[in-house]
Formats: sequence, C-alpha cells, structure tokens
Amino acid sequence: MSNSGNTQAIEKLAAEIGENVYMDITKWNLYLGDANLHTPVAEKLYPILEEAADLEEETVINILKDTPVKLGGGKTTLSLADLIPSRVITDLMKLLEEFKKDM
Repeated sequence: MSNSGNTQAIEKLAAEIGENVYMDITKWNLYLGDANLHTPVAEKLYPILEEAADLEEETVINILKDTPVKLGGGKTTLSLADLIPSRVITDLMKLLEEFKKDM
C-alpha cells in the first residue's frame, strides 16, 4: 500500500477509534476523538494490524499503556490504558479485528 494509502487507512482507523473508544473520568465519557488522542493511537495500532497475523489484546493494552494522558494541566500523567474501561477495551479489540478483516 502506498504512503498516501496508509495515511488514508490510518485516518479511517482514527475516525473509528475516535467515535467508539472513550476514557471514563468520574463516570464522564470522554471520547478519544474529543480528546485528540484518536490519531496518535491509530498511528501506533495500524502497523500492528498490518504486520501481525493475530491481534493480541496484550499488545494493544501495552500500546495504550505507552500512551500518556496529561491531566490537570500537566500536573499528573496517567496511561491511556488506566482511563479506558475494560468493556471499552473489549470493544476496541472487536473494532480492530473488523478493521483488519477489511484491510
């Protein structure tokens, strides 16, 4: 796939993530698209979708753990994995599996 094809695919993946994956902050759902985290997450996940035969949840969780989220104007930082509910991670895995099938 060409670089512009990759860019379009990453943008499509980012849009899916942005609309369907959220952080739960005191029962307030902040979607990754609204938090401007959908594109960085998609850029990290897309190569895994291209390369891996099977998508491992542990790999996805590690990527989320390696994605810092600054809170309180940068006073503290948590990993994205700590802010996404388990149910939503399960939904993310389904989303990624469907996206991989369509690649």
